[in-house]
Amino acid sequence: MLTEIDVQATLKKKLDVDFRRYAILGACNPPLAHQSLQAEIEIGLLLPCNVIVYEENGGCVVSILHPIAMMSVIDNPDLEPVAEEARTRLERVIKALNV
Repeated sequence: MLTEIDVQATLKKKLDVDFRRYAILGACNPPLAHQSLQAEIEIGLLLPCNVIVYEENGGCVVSILHPIAMMSVIDNPDLEPVAEEARTRLERVIKALNV
């Protein structure tokens, strides 16, 4: 599951300002989200995992917040295996982008 916010278009529409191409993607793996919610109902505040993609110096930058760091906001050790699995999956994506 993936959501997308086109920041450039939104800022133009709402504020009539120009901004570089910039997108916020919400990456969600339903089974991992379900596990997380079962362990900690408040984890919904941190879902989905946000990924940003923007233009810089003629290239493209992709940044992903580290899931383990993000999950550490909520003190619940039951979230650790889920965060570790999310980290592994997101690292595969980053490695594939760096080809």
